[in-house]
Amino acid sequence: MIDIDVARRLRDAGLAWEPADGDRFALEVEALREETFMLASMVIERGVGRTGVELFRFNGTTEWALDAVEREEAIWVPREDQLREALGAAFRALRREEDGTFVVTVLPAGGAEREVRAPHAEDALAGALLLHLTG
Repeated sequence: MIDIDVARRLRDAGLAWEPADGDRFALEVEALREETFMLASMVIERGVGRTGVELFRFNGTTEWALDAVEREEAIWVPREDQLREALGAAFRALRREEDGTFVVTVLPAGGAEREVRAPHAEDALAGALLLHLTG
């Protein structure tokens, strides 16, 4: 799973999110910084508040003081497949080096091929997506 700071940078760079079951997200709350949540119809489901704001409702969490959060308070933490999909045609390859490092090759629009290295495939894909989104 990518770090919340990287997820925040992806969001700030313009990565769009259409929430769906199975998506992971974190909250902009220091006390919950290390926690990730997953949208699932039985546990956390999407809804709309009285003012029309999209919400994530936490079901069956009577021990929590957290009943619902607004979507804007959530930071999407995309999975490996979602990162690869977001790269689209810019994605060229993902390989694992002998030392265990993962390398993603991307071809940004109008640019030369670039490689991003990281200890995990998701991290390399996230770095490549940041390059792609920020030019």
